[in-house]
Amino acid sequence: MAGRIPEGAHATVRINTALSSGTSYKEEAWRGTLTSDIRSKGRIVAHAGAPVKGKVTYVKRSGRLHAPGQISLRLVSINGERVYSTRVSRKGKSHTRGNVEKIGGGAAGGALVGGLLGGGKGAAIGAGAGAAAGTGVAAATGKDEVVIPAESVFTFTITGSR
Repeated sequence: MAGRIPEGAHATVRINTALSSGTSYKEEAWRGTLTSDIRSKGRIVAHAGAPVKGKVTYVKRSGRLHAPGQISLRLVSINGERVYSTRVSRKGKSHTRGNVEKIGGGAAGGALVGGLLGGGKGAAIGAGAGAAAGTGVAAATGKDEVVIPAESVFTFTITGSR
């Protein structure tokens, strides 16, 4: 070990494992490597390429119609030295736009077909049926988990070590 990693140091790491809010779990371990040297008082205290370990500290699975998936990570050690770090968090994209398109598209399509077959009253009935169908499609396809691919690079700030 080259030296103690100071508080406030920035550790940029490349993770070796893909992580997902749909499959990962709290306290799940992950591994990676340091992408650049960490220096303190002009000395290198951790070399690029050093092994790092981390853990998943928060996972929220995606809902079907709202609440996209979320995941948070922290460092646990650098080159075998126990460290504490800030967390890095990622959140899946919002469901809103896709749900509006599915539900609104279903309503518009239903209104069109209903209007063609039954006039004004048919359009109203068709719009309701189409919106219900669109909501069903949104619910069936709506999960939006966040995925962190293997080889992703993140920067953590060291908040302590021992």
